[in-house]
Amino acid sequence: MESTYNGSCHCGAVRFEADIDFELGTAKCNCSICAKTRSWGAIIRPQAFRLISGESELSDYQFGPKLVHHYFCKHCGVRPFEKGFHESVGGDFYSVQVACLDGVAVDDILAGPVRYADGRNDNYLEAPAEIRHL
Repeated sequence: MESTYNGSCHCGAVRFEADIDFELGTAKCNCSICAKTRSWGAIIRPQAFRLISGESELSDYQFGPKLVHHYFCKHCGVRPFEKGFHESVGGDFYSVQVACLDGVAVDDILAGPVRYADGRNDNYLEAPAEIRHL
């Protein structure tokens, strides 16, 4: 069931709300940035995401084909969400870091499957051979 969640970076300079249905699942990826930051995201459509405050406090990092904007807080360094376009997730998307959501229980996050993507090999529809480190 879809619910609205509030979230923020660590220092609170960046705040957002997102409509998420955890029964649809979450995602972890082994690409270079996701593996290093232990990213765990809930992928949602752009209309389900609202930046409440802190747009001017965000920095944008892109790499490779520059399909995704990896936003992080200029003050605390936390990366609360990304946005981008990729056919494998249905086009335009936001990926909200579940660790940045306020007051959500782990059991709620785990209501659906955790999907793994082999982003290191640009194969986002298949899980990598090794997922224990993700």
